[in-house]
Amino acid sequence: MSSNASREQTWSRLENHGPWDLVIVGGGITGVGMLHEATRRGLDALLVEQGDFASGTSSRSSKLVHGGLRYLAQGDLRLTWHSVRERERLLNELPGLVEPIGFLMPSYDGDKMSKRMMRAGLRIYDAFGSGVPHKALSVADLLMLAPRLRLDRLAGGFWYRDAQTDDARLVLRVLFDALAAGASALNYARVEELLERDGKVSGVVLRDRERADRVVKVEARAVVNATGAWADVLRAGVGAKAAIRPLRGSHLLFPSWRFAVAQAVAFRHPTDGRPMFAYPWEGLTLLGTTDLDHDRPLDEPPHISQGEASSLVEAARAAFPGLSLHVGDAVSSYAGVRPVIGTGKKDPSKESREHVIWNERGLWTVTGGKLTTFREIAREAVDKVELTLPQPPQGADKRGRFPPPPTSARWGELDALERRRLAGRYGTWTPALVEASREGELERIPETWFLWAELRHAARVERVVHLEDLLLRRVRAGLLLSEGGAEHLPRVRAICQQELGWSDARWAKEEDAYLSTWARQHAPPSMAPSERVVVAPRASAPRR
Repeated sequence: MSSNASREQTWSRLENHGPWDLVIVGGGITGVGMLHEATRRGLDALLVEQGDFASGTSSRSSKLVHGGLRYLAQGDLRLTWHSVRERERLLNELPGLVEPIGFLMPSYDGDKMSKRMMRAGLRIYDAFGSGVPHKALSVADLLMLAPRLRLDRLAGGFWYRDAQTDDARLVLRVLFDALAAGASALNYARVEELLERDGKVSGVVLRDRERADRVVKVEARAVVNATGAWADVLRAGVGAKAAIRPLRGSHLLFPSWRFAVAQAVAFRHPTDGRPMFAYPWEGLTLLGTTDLDHDRPLDEPPHISQGEASSLVEAARAAFPGLSLHVGDAVSSYAGVRPVIGTGKKDPSKESREHVIWNERGLWTVTGGKLTTFREIAREAVDKVELTLPQPPQGADKRGRFPPPPTSARWGELDALERRRLAGRYGTWTPALVEASREGELERIPETWFLWAELRHAARVERVVHLEDLLLRRVRAGLLLSEGGAEHLPRVRAICQQELGWSDARWAKEEDAYLSTWARQHAPPSMAPSERVVVAPRASAPRR
C-alpha cells in the first residue's frame, strides 16, 4: 500500500472508530516508543503528529546513544545507570542502527576535572555495565589516535566506549514496527483542542494539515501529551502552569577530509568549560553542541545562529589548533530544542535531563529524558496509563524486543556492512526494500552510506507527505550533502515522483519548498568569501 493510501485509510478509520484505548500526541522518540510499547501490550493505540514524524527534536539531537558521563559528574547516578543499561540493550537489539563508537577524553594539566576524577568516573561507568572497560592513555597513545589535538599541557587521557545512531531512522524503525503490529499513526495532523467529559480529558479534535476542511473528533480512554518542548502548549488546555524550559542545541557538520577524526573526541569549550565533542557520523564530522535558552517561538523551526556557529568553531580551533577551521567549511548545520523541566537554574546545562510523567485532569504528559532511555520511559508511562484503563489487556507481550528481519533473495548483491545497516534501519521491511530496487539502485548515493533504493522504499511506504520528509529524515541527504543534495534532485525525481503520485507541478513546488527549508534551517551561517572552502567532490562513496 502506498504512503498516500495508508494515510487516507487511517483518516477514514477515524470517522467510525469507537474510543481508542490510547491517543498519543507527538511523533518523536517518546511518542513512538509509547506507541510501540502500548501496541505490544494489546492496546488499541493511535499516534498523531502535527508535522512529520521525527521532525522536531528527535531528528535534531546529537545522535549519541550514551550513558551520560556529564550527568555522572553532576551526581545523577540514577540517570547514568539507566542510560548505560539501555544503551547496551539497544546495541544488542539494533545492530546497524545503533552502533558502538570509541570516545577519547584528553586530560590537560590544570583542568577542573583531573585525571584522577576522570578515572574515578569511568570506573563507575564501567561498573554500571558499559560492556567494554575504559583504558588509560599516555600522551603518545592519545596522539596516535588523535594526532591534531592541542599539545600544550596535554597529560594523556582515556578511551571509553559509547554508541551513536541516526536519530530520525531510530524513530522510524520503532514507528513502523509498531504499525506492523497493529498500531495507527498520522503525520501532519494537528490537535485543535482537547475533548472533555466530566471535567477530564476524553479525546482530541484533529485537523488534517494537508486538507484543512477535514476535522475529526477522536474519543480516547487516555490521551498522552508526548510533544516534548511543546508540552506546555497542550497542557494549557487543562489550565496547567508552564513548566518546560526549551533549550537549543546546535551542531555543524564538516567534510571528513577537512575535519578528520577517527573516533569521537570529547573536550571543553575554552570560554565556559562546556562539554563538547566531535565525532564521525555518516561519513562527515559532527561538531556539537550548544546549550542555550531557546527564546524564539516554538512554531518557528530552530536554526543555528551566527553566534552559536562561531562558538562551536572557536572550541574546535582550541582543541585542534592546527586545523584553522572556519564556519564556512561546514557542509550543513542543524539545531534542536530540548524539552527540559525548568527549575530556575542560571546555567541551562545544570538543569536535570530526567523525564517526568504527569496526569493533569486526565491529560497525561510525558516529557524530558534522553534519547537513550526512550524505551524505559515508554514502559513506565504505559504502566501508569494502563492502570487507569477500565479493562487493560491480559497476558500481552511486554518484552518490547525488535524482531530480526528475514533475508532477501537479492541479499548477495550487498556487502556485509550494507546488509547490517539496512537490517538495523528497516527491520522486517528490509527484503521488500531490496527486492523493489531497480537497476543501479543498490548503489550508494554519492558521498553517503544511503542507497538509492532507500529513496524508492521511503516514497512508496514510509508516509512521505513532503519532499523534506524524504530528504531530511527518511534519507539524510539534506544534512550530508552540500546545498542539501540539490545536484541529485533530478535522479531523486526519477525514482520517487511516480511512487509518490505527484504531478510535475507538485514536484516543482516541493523542490522549491525543500530548498527554501534547507537554506533557512540547515545551511551553515553565511561567512565572508575568504573564509569559505570549496568542497572537492569525492570520486566514489566512502568505504568503512
